Amino acid sequence: MKIRMFVQVLSLCVLACLFVADSVHAKGGGLSTELVEQIQSNCKMDAHARAMYNSITNNNVKDLVLNRDILRQHNEYFSDKVAAKGITNQKSSGRCWLFAGLNSMRPAVIAKQKLGAFEFSQNYIAFWDKMEKANTFLQYMIDFRDRDLMDREIVMVLRGEPGDGGYWENFADLVNKYGVVPKEIMPETNSSGNTGMMNKVLYQILRSDAVKLHKMHRDGKSARELKKAKKKMLAEVYRILVMNLGEPPRTFTWRYKSKKDSSKGENKQGNGDDKDREDLIGGDETVEITATPKSFFDEFVGVNLDDYVNIFNDTTKDYGKHYQIRMSRNVYDGHDINYVNVNIETLKDIAIRSIKDGAAMLFAADVSYDQSSEHGIMADGLYDYETIYNVEINLTKAERALYRSSVRNHAMTLVGVDLKDDKP
Repeated sequence: MKIRMFVQVLSLCVLACLFVADSVHAKGGGLSTELVEQIQSNCKMDAHARAMYNSITNNNVKDLVLNRDILRQHNEYFSDKVAAKGITNQKSSGRCWLFAGLNSMRPAVIAKQKLGAFEFSQNYIAFWDKMEKANTFLQYMIDFRDRDLMDREIVMVLRGEPGDGGYWENFADLVNKYGVVPKEIMPETNSSGNTGMMNKVLYQILRSDAVKLHKMHRDGKSARELKKAKKKMLAEVYRILVMNLGEPPRTFTWRYKSKKDSSKGENKQGNGDDKDREDLIGGDETVEITATPKSFFDEFVGVNLDDYVNIFNDTTKDYGKHYQIRMSRNVYDGHDINYVNVNIETLKDIAIRSIKDGAAMLFAADVSYDQSSEHGIMADGLYDYETIYNVEINLTKAERALYRSSVRNHAMTLVGVDLKDDKP
């Protein structure tokens, strides 16, 4: 009797689920045979459509829709330019925000220390980012141990770490905690510039660890015992990171050349023609220092990263207000993303003043559409898909964000602006 009752209840539950699932589908909403035939009958290839058909099927469509007027007007002249000296390369990794954060500090260090060329070690900061993300992931698994795995916050955590991405607060928390080192002290490795396989391995290891932690909880283990197990798991993550990225230094000795003539290395405005590349070979006086990563940051950078704030132009929200993105931290006891929302003209004005003051500015944008790596251009309307396909794509900036058509997916550093009568 109990078994029969259980089967009946289960059957009712299944039917209820099927009813709920089916209720979201409107009657007559499918792609019917009649509608397909109607669409096919109405698809007429006139002369223009035939020409486009022949062109598109035999060419890369991005080459066909590239706006030649924008390309023709483009040049690399800037009335005001930060002397950044050299280009950095994140290769096949998602560390753009780390590169952009370090690059925003680099010009001032070059000028202050009278250096020729200089880079911070991106690999060093990326190592600790992975460690912190692993700890945050495992700690969330402990914090949420009583929640259902379909809980939205758990799902968000499980979909994430240990990816490469991050934001300004993530960068500032890492530098404040671990400092920085020159690139020569912890150089790039194959895995640092090609993070895909390393991330896949860490992804599986951390999920395996999450299963172990939750099983321990179901078996009656205390939170203290779970945290003890987490320490062993983090030790394993550290070992794997060392195998891929090398071991981060606690102290180091570094030799560099400093220019006796400080005039060349000053962080002044330039015309953007890369004449400052002649300074890349270094200076005249050899200096040797022994430091820790934190003391190196204090001496060579010497800025309070907590004084910097995010300013966004988020057209989906009110301007002049402060916003916070929950659970966006990489360091568990660090900071979530905070930003002040401003209109685009305010954002432009701040960027111009920063560059004119000789300070590089980190920024993030969507680089999926209107940018060409080949030509070095990022401009609205760079690709004219509407004309070639004879369609209208009418989306405001807010609509692109709300309907998930656009998202900030790449961080870079602004180092130049071309002004005429103080207008860009």
